[in-house]
Amino acid sequence: MTQKIIDTATIRLDAAQALLAEARRACAARGFAATIAITDAGGHLRAFERADTAPFLTVGVATDKAWTAASFGMTTHQWNQYMADPTVAGLAHHPRMTPVGGGVPIIHEGRLVGGIGISGGTSVQDHEAAEEALRNAGFLSGAHSCP
Repeated sequence: MTQKIIDTATIRLDAAQALLAEARRACAARGFAATIAITDAGGHLRAFERADTAPFLTVGVATDKAWTAASFGMTTHQWNQYMADPTVAGLAHHPRMTPVGGGVPIIHEGRLVGGIGISGGTSVQDHEAAEEALRNAGFLSGAHSCP
C-alpha cells in the first residue's frame, strides 16, 4: 500500500524560544537592535521579538527572511546571488521573497525544521548573528558564511 501522508519535522516552541534568546545575544554582541523571527518548516511564525529601538520596517523584513530561508532550505544571501540569473530573477517579484542576508534555514539532523530571520544590522551582520545563534542553540545552519 502506498503511504498517503508525509512525515514532517518542525522546530519545537521551546527550541524556537531558546534560539530567539541566542539570536538576541548575537545581535547585541554586534551592537545592533534587531527584530528576530523564527518560523516552522512550513514558514509559519513560531517565535518573534522586536527590540525596543528596532525600526518597525524590520518586522516584515525579518519575518520574510525567515520564510524565504525555510521555503527552499537555503540562506537569503544565497538567494541574493541567484537573483542575478535571469531564469530565476522573476522570483524577486514574489511579495515575500527577501533575497537579503539575514535569513538562514534551521536544519536539525539533516532535516529542515524552520527558518530564522534577523533584521536590524547590515545584511552581513544579520547573517552572522543568525548563524552564531544557530550554532549556540545546537542547530546546524547548513549555510556558508557571507562573502
